[in-house]
Order: sequence, then structure tokens, then C-alpha cells
Amino acid sequence: MSESSRFWDWIAKRYAKTPVADEAAYQTKLQVTRDYLRPDMEVLEFGCGTGSTAVAHAPNVKHIQAIDISAKMVAIAQEKVAANNITNVTLEQSSISEFTAHDQTFDAVFGLSILHLLNDREAAIAKVYKMLKPGGVFVSRTACLGGTMPILSIILRMGRFLGLLPLVRFFTKKELEDNLTDAGFHIDHLWQPGEDKAVFIVAKKPG
Repeated sequence: MSESSRFWDWIAKRYAKTPVADEAAYQTKLQVTRDYLRPDMEVLEFGCGTGSTAVAHAPNVKHIQAIDISAKMVAIAQEKVAANNITNVTLEQSSISEFTAHDQTFDAVFGLSILHLLNDREAAIAKVYKMLKPGGVFVSRTACLGGTMPILSIILRMGRFLGLLPLVRFFTKKELEDNLTDAGFHIDHLWQPGEDKAVFIVAKKPG
């Protein structure tokens, strides 16, 4: 078990009880995402957490494969899926780096509040691009912390060193956009609810 998975296992129950910080923005992002979905779609969500977004989008697609590095997060997600009588969501404990799928398997991939927590986001983005069918979309929500107060970086790194916080990478919105376009994506939709808010992007694979 990695240090990151131990952290998310430890925080899973508390995380599940924490209300969405900005419900209006969350609902807007759900609706924008729905506009890209179709009933015949195969979807992958990595970093699915406690499964709320997978549950929300399950009625709009054929199937969602949802993965997370935390076994306890996955267990909570399974409870939500069962409680809502959802039969088209499959859950698995896995990281995006460990997950395997054939090229051009998915019509859409969700990576929500996860890219800034990865050791190698460029590799993850490149992998997503390969797994998407031509014309497929990568929907992401990312905390772009580059250029923020230096003290925040020190606190997060110290918390990581002490085992109290997960890995957090610092990069700017522009760097994330460049990562996506360098991988071959076209930015189809970009929205940031506020200067200090996570960046919501729908990136499309040509085709």
C-alpha cells in the first residue's frame, strides 16, 4: 500500500461526510459534463473517491469503470452504488498508472480533483489520450496551485514529510492547458468559478 493510499484510507469516512464546498459550481460542472454524454458511452473515472460523480452520471451512459487507490473510498462508493440500485458502475481499487485498458476503449474519461495529486500528471494525460476513442472527451477538475503563496507549498511539503498530507504538485493553469494540448487534446471548455478555485476543463481528442 502506498503512502497516498494510506492517507486516503485514513480520511475516507470523514471525506464522505464533508459537504461539497460550492454546490452551485458542482451542479454546473455536472450539467456541462452531461451535455457531452450519450447513452451508449463507455466511461472511465480515475480517482473516483466515494463515488458521488459516478452515481450522478450513471443514468446518462452505458457503463462507468470507476477506480481509486483507496480501498476504503472504493468501499464507500460501492455502498452508494448499491443504495441507489445502480447496475452500470464497476468499482476497482487501482491507480491510473496501474490501470490497464486497450487503446481507444473509452468515450469519456473523468479525472476530477486528481491531476494535482499525481506524481506524473503528464504520463496520466498521455495514457488517457490513448485510452479515449477519437472524438472522446477528458473531463477534469484540477487545483492549479502554481504561483500561490510560497508558505502553502512549505506547509503541504511538510505535511507530506510527516505523513499527514498526500502528495500535492504545484503547477499553473497555463501549464495544465499546455500538458493537455501537448498530448494532442483540444480544449473544448474551460471554466474557473473564481481566482482561487479549481479549473474545470473538457478536453477533446480529435476525430
